[in-house]
Amino acid sequence: MQSPTKIAFFICIISTFLLTSCDGNRVFDEYTSVGKTWDKDTALIFKFQQPDSINSYNLFMNVRNTNEYEYRNLFLIVNMNFPNGNVVTDTLEYNMAAPNGEWLGKGTSIKESKLWYKEDVRFPYKGTYEVSIQQAMRKINEPKGIQSLKGISEVGFRIEKK
Repeated sequence: MQSPTKIAFFICIISTFLLTSCDGNRVFDEYTSVGKTWDKDTALIFKFQQPDSINSYNLFMNVRNTNEYEYRNLFLIVNMNFPNGNVVTDTLEYNMAAPNGEWLGKGTSIKESKLWYKEDVRFPYKGTYEVSIQQAMRKINEPKGIQSLKGISEVGFRIEKK
């Protein structure tokens, strides 16, 4: 008969294996903490190597927010820098809460939202790609924007196999 310690260890190993192997579509998945507030001039940088030049991928922004986040939506400016010097810039808007104020992400005290960025993307050039993400939140009639955005704890960038 096995000891309870050995059985618990075996269950832990199997659980770890199952949790890590269930995410077979993941090619790149990284988070950056923004600290207590996310300054509008602070770009979060994600660098990755070309996965290949043939297959297509789906790209996502992952955002973790707390109840300190005061807004229903989130505006981001995203730059994708290609190894050949090309840059693609997008201004994105995401809904973070339903009209009744209920958060749309998953989780309890911290909500995590997986947000579509681009679909069916190919990476044609060898080398390092760089994605930079800045918050672009503004209040009505305040064109300068929100300098220090509260309530966003981490932002991530994810690439998945199509």
